[in-house]
Amino acid sequence: MRRYLPVARQHFLAALAGTSVVVKSLSVAVVLLYLLSFGLDTTYGLGVTPGYLLPPNFWVWTLLTHGLVEERAWGLAASLATLGAAGRLLEPLWGALELLVFFAVVNISVGLLAALAYFLTYVASFHLHYLFAVRIHGGLGFLGGVLVALKQTMGDSTVLKVPQVRMKAVPMLLLLLLALLRLAALVESNVLASYGFGLLSSWVYLRFYQRHSRGRGDMSDHFAFATFFPEILQPVVGLVASLVHSMLVKVRLCRKTVKRYDVGAPSSITISLPGTDPQDAERRRQLALKALNERLKRVEDQSAWPSMEDDEEEAAGATKADTPLLPDPAAAGKSPGQESNLISFQDAPAQL
Repeated sequence: MRRYLPVARQHFLAALAGTSVVVKSLSVAVVLLYLLSFGLDTTYGLGVTPGYLLPPNFWVWTLLTHGLVEERAWGLAASLATLGAAGRLLEPLWGALELLVFFAVVNISVGLLAALAYFLTYVASFHLHYLFAVRIHGGLGFLGGVLVALKQTMGDSTVLKVPQVRMKAVPMLLLLLLALLRLAALVESNVLASYGFGLLSSWVYLRFYQRHSRGRGDMSDHFAFATFFPEILQPVVGLVASLVHSMLVKVRLCRKTVKRYDVGAPSSITISLPGTDPQDAERRRQLALKALNERLKRVEDQSAWPSMEDDEEEAAGATKADTPLLPDPAAAGKSPGQESNLISFQDAPAQL
């Protein structure tokens, strides 16, 4: 194990080399709080405790700090890897400020939703354990958010070749794995809650609220909520998601879906069509380029072998070139006044 630590350290430093001060500062904070956890109970003062968010305590600062607190080595490695991936893959697209906003939105949402879930569990069971013994902390919530963002930007990328796993399937596969580990009592409930609410909150933010050059959100079809599930379940999930969205629109928690593009006409008419967001256009362009490269490769492979039709045409052309020019029988019936270019045997001199 010790001999792999220098290699891991080298790869981690190389990953952070091209990132901004935001990613580097968050990574340093995670490492410092991990080292501090050996002497202090950092999860108590910096992690979210559902009962302490309620009055009269109001420990609201824990909504910002719980995502940086790690107590185990595997949690530290997962948090640093998540920050490194966000810095290398998302920061060039969004910018450092938007990445920081995304980190804050996901962590605050995870803290609030998880605390609400544990409070409702307390109401149903009247066990104080769910209010004061649960500590919500760690970077799994932000990990879920980063996976959702990668599904949005590079969902068709292949993560594993055998078996073939694409990026768009990774968020739900990891959620299923954590659920199985929770059923086997190998992980605590706060781990599953943090990751699950990280998926949900990040999708809501990216779908409806993230600001970009074309407005807000990403209403493309490939980023719909139903696409997180297997194809056999997508119609049912899509119907339920549409009903929930309609209810949220009526209570004005969400805006009505509006997708627009400019038809280039002199009028000011705007037509609504699906799949017109920049992310969706870039995704379709990459798919078209991939299909074009595969087709050109097949054409090159076929052109390497000569076809039988080309050989027959070349042979016919060679035969025509070798055939001598003969007089046309129809030329014999021409009028005397019409001069012929053929030499007749009558014009030949008599033999001496």
